Amino acid sequence: MISYQKKTLKNGLKVIVNRDNTTPLVTINMLYQVGARNERTDRTGFAHLFEHLMFGGTRRYPDFDLVVDDMGGESNAFTNNDYTNYYITVPCQFLEQALRLEADRMLGDWDIENNSWKVLDVQKRVVTEEYNQRYVNQPYGDVWMLLRPLCYRVHPYRWCTIGADIKHVQDATLQDVRDFFDRYYQPSNAILSIAGNLDEAKTIALVEQIFGDIPSSLLIDQPILPQEPEQTEARRQIVERQVPNNALYKAWVMSDRWSPDYYVYDMISDVLSNGHSSRMYRRLVQEEALFTEINAYITGDLDKGLFVVSGKLNNGTPFEQAEEAIDQEIKKLQQEPISSHEIEKVANKFENTFVYSQYKSADRALSLCYYEMIGNIELVNTEPDHYREVTPADLQRVANRLTQERSSSLTIKRIE
Repeated sequence: MISYQKKTLKNGLKVIVNRDNTTPLVTINMLYQVGARNERTDRTGFAHLFEHLMFGGTRRYPDFDLVVDDMGGESNAFTNNDYTNYYITVPCQFLEQALRLEADRMLGDWDIENNSWKVLDVQKRVVTEEYNQRYVNQPYGDVWMLLRPLCYRVHPYRWCTIGADIKHVQDATLQDVRDFFDRYYQPSNAILSIAGNLDEAKTIALVEQIFGDIPSSLLIDQPILPQEPEQTEARRQIVERQVPNNALYKAWVMSDRWSPDYYVYDMISDVLSNGHSSRMYRRLVQEEALFTEINAYITGDLDKGLFVVSGKLNNGTPFEQAEEAIDQEIKKLQQEPISSHEIEKVANKFENTFVYSQYKSADRALSLCYYEMIGNIELVNTEPDHYREVTPADLQRVANRLTQERSSSLTIKRIE
């Protein structure tokens, strides 16, 4: 069981502390509740751009990475559609210094103001190069830039975190990024967790001392996002690319993160493709050799995410045969109840992965922030129970949502 203490400061910053005396390290994890879903349609990619800008230095700490290195620590960040996350892991004696470093970033006292366009231009070039390397010049790199707008027509999940158009980042002005920062990078829109070798009460007092006077200009009122309408016709897109193998991606819009069906969709994905004994791997890869690899997974978004089946086809496998084989496996789920043994096997795998994923202080710190964000921090201890509550009837009912008319299929044909 992971123990923790919580406190919300007067400026709205949520603070969570977890003690672990078995490690000489401490991790500071700062989660801002802003991701690609919060962006304007003509200003996409800004959440990801900010992940880069926040390492650009402030007046007090012009070289963020150098300060972390001098403490013998490490830091990193990531952005997704729903939130942006930063962490610093340092030896526990540097806790206060690391907290001050993170607080300075929250204050927004950027060196970008002194250097005019310099820092912003550097980071825009870095993001553009990342776009070229990961999305343009990588085999299958543009899959999500094609699949998302195929599945979503109105919800902001229709673009990737890199943006709907890289030109939005390239055209960003200092005022654009300052407005974005002022709106989202403030205490009332952040969750701070600290995990490691520490004293809980002293740590909370230290956080209050360092962060307590940072103002929140307003309490963030997260916008009401447009709801994706129910899909009633199958969608298809075929593209040709220079890739090693033909590939097929088939996706369905699923439930949101708060629905009990979230766990059902996740279990269906594991029944189909988690491990060499899973249904699709055993039949479609090992026995019939239609695919070289096949996977089923969920995107795990807060709003209605995607249930996806993707596979690389063996040379000579027709697309029609490959898709029909996937459809047959889904029909089996719809028509035949899954055995309790198979459900238990999947639930056991999830619990093992869940427990192992919280072994390090950095993982626990992130989990505490994430579960607090979705409104149920106790899931950090109890989430495996929700998987064990799933019944064969639940799996069959949700599998029947995976119909042809609700599906979106992306076919990637290899250029000969």
